[in-house]
Amino acid sequence: MPPESLRCRECKTTYPLDARYVCECCFGPLEVAYAAPTAADPDEIKRRIQAGPHSLWRYRDFLPVQAPPRGALPAGWTPLLRADRLAGELGLREVWIKNDAANPTHSFKDRVVSVALARAHELGFDTLACASTGNLANAVAAHAAAAGLNSYVFIPADLEEQKVLATGVYGTNLVAVRGTYDDVNRLCTEISGEHEWAFVNINMRPYYAEGSKTLAFETAEQLGFELPDRVVAPIASGSLFTKIARGFEEWLAAGLLEGTPPTFNGAQAEGCSPVASAFSAGHDICRPVKPDTIAKSLAIGNPADGPYALDLARRTGGSIDSVSDEEIREGIRLLAQTTGIFTETAGGVTVATLRKLARRGDIDRDERVVAYITGEGLKTLDAVRGTFEAWQIEPTLESFEQASQRVAAIA
Repeated sequence: MPPESLRCRECKTTYPLDARYVCECCFGPLEVAYAAPTAADPDEIKRRIQAGPHSLWRYRDFLPVQAPPRGALPAGWTPLLRADRLAGELGLREVWIKNDAANPTHSFKDRVVSVALARAHELGFDTLACASTGNLANAVAAHAAAAGLNSYVFIPADLEEQKVLATGVYGTNLVAVRGTYDDVNRLCTEISGEHEWAFVNINMRPYYAEGSKTLAFETAEQLGFELPDRVVAPIASGSLFTKIARGFEEWLAAGLLEGTPPTFNGAQAEGCSPVASAFSAGHDICRPVKPDTIAKSLAIGNPADGPYALDLARRTGGSIDSVSDEEIREGIRLLAQTTGIFTETAGGVTVATLRKLARRGDIDRDERVVAYITGEGLKTLDAVRGTFEAWQIEPTLESFEQASQRVAAIA
């Protein structure tokens, strides 16, 4: 499916495949429009996919770029793990964890940056930039360094220290802005009009967003070219949530999958839940909020794709829920203690929401559920600080046995 144009999601006006992101007619968001699927043999497409590299570029036929530039970091093809112990804790039969913490900079942002960088290279840009809540900062800095590009990364000044350190190490121009992510994003939108830079999540956003589709492609392929019954994924801007759905839809249209699209359940933190609040109230638009949550990677108070996330949840019979900071911490621990996967706070939001859905009876026991873990727990260590204690003992067997007895008595 070769890309044909950029197209407004609202009024359907089309534009050339250049660096733009908003419709000049109605100010709606632009997305990549592809040529209609050909009558290609699905089995031949599958063979081509399976012969491809162990990265997201095995799905090149469904992406708006030709290939990654030389030296690009490989992203994608992360594990899909069956989580039977987690499923048992939740009273469910089949739960799968798509662990995107296994990417080069340990989050799903490596996917979107890979595609945005490839398109920026095709368009002749030599500087990559972004507004970020942390994970995107890591990815832009790393991928730009690997490709030999200059980069500028703009972050809120109160970002987690681990994410700041894991950005600056790549030699990027790191700019800390005293304000929220929405303040940072507004500033970057102004800068993008003054500098010939490829802002991955602004003027390159239509291409950037396409990288998230590869999560759906991989999920389906790793399930044996089958669909899950239900998807649980975090919502920040809403782009990841909606693009996973688009990925499944494209493969259904191409004949690579059969069946009904999954039910989609979105997950937000209570301290930044404009989409969940709109869903609960029955609204079609999201009222902007000021974020106040430990889940900083989801702290987007004015989500660009919020209305599309609402539509997706409703038309698939799903929902969008929010969870408290304490539930987020519990979700991090639950995933770690049943699967051995240590996730950042966004993953805690996803797992806590999955547990809420299971307890509420929204998930049929026999459904195949896939939950998306989008980042590594080492990025947000403060979230688990104080949630456990180490035994303090003397270097003697007697001291160990005494401590062991005390712990056993408490348990």
